[in-house]
Order: sequence, then structure tokens, then C-alpha cells
Amino acid sequence: MRVLHVAAEAFPAVKTGGLADVVSALPAAMSALGTESTLLLPGYPAVLDSGRSWHALAQWGPALGAAKVTLLRGEVPGIDLPVWAVDAPWFYRRSGGPYHNPQGEDWPDNAQRFALLGWVAAQITVDDGLGQNSSFDLVHAHDWHAALTCAYLALRQSDQVPSVFTVHNLAYQGLFPYQDHALLGLPSQWMTPAGMEFHGRLSFMKAGLQFANRITTVSPTYSREIASVDHGHGLDGVIRGRLPHVRGILNGIDDQVWDPSQDRFIAKNYSALQLAGKVACKQALCAEVGVPYDPQVPLLACVSRLSSQKGIDLMLASLPDWIDDGVQVVVQGSGDTALEMALRHASARYPGRFVALVGYDEARAHRILAGSDALLVPSRFEPCGLTQMYAMRYGSIPVVRRTGGLADTVIDISDGLAQGQPGTGLCFEQATAKALTSSVRRLLALFKHRAQWQQVQQRGMAMDWSWRGPAQAYQALYEETLRDPYGSLAGEDAEAGQVATSSPAKAVAKAPA
Repeated sequence: MRVLHVAAEAFPAVKTGGLADVVSALPAAMSALGTESTLLLPGYPAVLDSGRSWHALAQWGPALGAAKVTLLRGEVPGIDLPVWAVDAPWFYRRSGGPYHNPQGEDWPDNAQRFALLGWVAAQITVDDGLGQNSSFDLVHAHDWHAALTCAYLALRQSDQVPSVFTVHNLAYQGLFPYQDHALLGLPSQWMTPAGMEFHGRLSFMKAGLQFANRITTVSPTYSREIASVDHGHGLDGVIRGRLPHVRGILNGIDDQVWDPSQDRFIAKNYSALQLAGKVACKQALCAEVGVPYDPQVPLLACVSRLSSQKGIDLMLASLPDWIDDGVQVVVQGSGDTALEMALRHASARYPGRFVALVGYDEARAHRILAGSDALLVPSRFEPCGLTQMYAMRYGSIPVVRRTGGLADTVIDISDGLAQGQPGTGLCFEQATAKALTSSVRRLLALFKHRAQWQQVQQRGMAMDWSWRGPAQAYQALYEETLRDPYGSLAGEDAEAGQVATSSPAKAVAKAPA
């Protein structure tokens, strides 16, 4: 089976969040199952400059506002699969990030930039003209940036190449002016509530949801949450209409990169059976960030994008109580300017007790997880979350809000006792500072009982968060999609009480363009 993955970022070439980790790791894990994967990325400077052996596979004239588009093939160190890049200098070769200019503002032509990515994916999938070995059996598009891949496949009336669309975070939908559909070559009859119109705007995310043959989310709980009004971000009705085609598959982590027994970034390697190295890592981290080392004081960490979604404001509101309780806290992240400023102010107010490291440093993230006693993840919603898995791998006990993938990965120490499942962390229900502080105080009580603390650490470190299980689940989904692209199982699911509709992808694919 040959699969084309389409995404806006991939680690280590370009990364703004967990999407990049997944896009690199999932296809690599599936190679062990016999699936040949190719990754299609925009030709950012970070991709082209880090790659090697680039050569042209195809070229197109003016397309969606780009004067010339060249499809390149090459190798990118750290990405263990063939990488194809869409080289459109006017759209991608700029300073700044993949989505924002150097001032942090959205690029004004993002609709064209990411539509072009999907357009090229459809071109090379349907009738690429690249040679007899270049055809793909299935296309896997990741998040809103790649969502129009599914729409352009439908526009090409392609029944032979089905698509899978993964929602990594429904809150980010790729919303653009209504009239942009004409600029992007999308039929006006699709710009309705039953198509990809969303409150008078063009929604890339909705296009992916409507036109993909199968939809996945990055955790089972999140797949259920987004079908509700509270978590659906206005698209819950679309999700409910496609429920028979939706699967929740938990993300994995690269257990070779995130392994304290061989991590080259940390002060001393250690394992679940030999935890002495973690003490050395805490000492080194305290020295690095400027807090006094005290084995009797828990060092709490937060490694996160700084946004309301991540509950950073809850943490800031709780901070005075935590300081009174005697904890130390180190936070690394970037994002919302107001939150960055608030963290800096807190750092100045509580010297030696609270440290804000604004920005993201991958190596330092490893050192923080290795040196901290616990990790805070107070998210209001969390599609999957990776840091709590990293934390457990490193013996840093997670304190999480029970939502999305956090609910699927962290077993509360109290729930574990009641259910006969040993706990691996602490969970709270309400997205409030009071609930978060209550869990932190439970953590402090556990910290005083070193034998029990170490048992929780070791249980977390023993969990298997690798990509092996998720890769098998995706392999089964791919095979199901190829056997039954339009989901004859929908009728059975409807009889079982789920909401079912005919696949929009099938209906549109047969409509005149």
C-alpha cells in the first residue's frame, strides 16, 4: 500500500506543535507494517535548506496565484521517509513562520498558500504523470492546512483514490472570506451549509470533514467530545452527520527520541529501575533555571503552547496558593502575548520559586521533563496531548484536566485504586483554578510518601506510548477505507443508534464540477 501524507509541518524540519511530531512519526511507524509512505510539505526555507538531493518531479504553470509551481523530491534528515516539497517561492520562501509573519500576524494569503498544497496533492494523486511507480493508493491529509486535498480530489471526480482526514485540533479551522472560493477554483455550489460554507465564510476544516472518506481524531475521547455542542466549535452537527466514518485513534510518541535511558540532552541517563539519574537531572535543571535545589520541595513543570486552551490562566491564578504551599514551578512555552507577559511578571514576583522561559527549545524540554517532579497540563480541551506521555516516560507525574487525550492516557491515583487499575497521575474535572489547586495539593501529599510516589513514577514509565499500536489501528483503517471507500457500514451504525448520512465525498465526486 502506498500512502501520501499531506501536512503543513513535520519534525524536525518545521515544528510549531505536536502536529509536526505526528506527521513524522506515524508514517515511519507504518513502514514496519508494509505501508510505503511519502510526505508532501510546503517548500518553506526550513524544509528546502535542511533537505538534500532535491530534484524536480513535475512543474505546473500559474496555479492559484503562484506563477510557477515545482514538485521536488529529496531527503530531509530526521524524517525517515521520502519527502516531496511544493516549491512555490512566492508563497513559501519568506521569513517568519509557516503560518505567521515575523510580527506574529497571519499571512494574508494563507488561503492560497495552503489551498495550493492540497491542489498539488490532488494533481499527483489522480493523474500525476510522474511515472509508473508514482501512483498512490490513499491520501492522508492532516488538519485544516491540508484539508482542501479532499475537496480537490472530489473536484477531480476521483473515485479511485480515497482520502483520510485527521483532525488534530478542531479549534483551528482555516476560515477565510467567502469569495476566496472562486480564487481557489472551488465551485460556488459547494459554498452552502451542506458544503464548506461556515457562517458566511469558507472553512478549510469543514471541507475536510465533508469530503474525506474517513475522518480520524487524535484520541478516542476527543472524537466523542467534538460531536457535542460544548466541544464542536460550531461543527458538531457536521461531525454527528459523519459519525459512522469517524475514528478516534490515540497518538503515539517516538520512544527512541523520548527515552531517559539514552537521552543525549539530559544530565544523566536513568530508567524506572535506576532512578538515581533523575535526581542528578533535577539538580542540573535547578542550576540551569536558577532555583535552589531542595529534594524536599517538588519542582512542577509546564511545557506548553501559551493559550487559553492550555489553561495557562488557571495556572497563573493558582500560583499564589502554590507558592504559599512551598512548591517550585518552571514554565516553558510561547504563544499569546498577554500570557507571555503575565508569566514574566510572575517570574519577577517570585524569584527562585517561579521561572518563565518564554520560547521553545526542544533540548531544554527534554531537560525540564527529566528534572521535574511533576508536569502540569490544565487544558480546557486537549485533542490528544503528547507532553503528558513524555512526562510519564521520564518519571514526571502528570497533573491533568480530564478531557480529550488526557482522559485516555492518565489514570488518577484514586480512580486506579477504586477500579483495580494502578494510577499514573492526578486528574481533575472542572476547568477552574480551585480544581487545579486541589489536585496540586493532592500531589504534595503524595510527594511526602516517597515509596508511593516512586511506585506512581514507575507505573507511568512502564506504559507503552509508542507508535506501534496506533500504526496498527491506522493500517486497519486504511485497509477498511480501500475495501469500502464510502462506508457501507454507515447503515449498520445507524441501526445501532448512531447518526448516519450518505458520504458527501461520494455525492460531490459524482456531481459536475
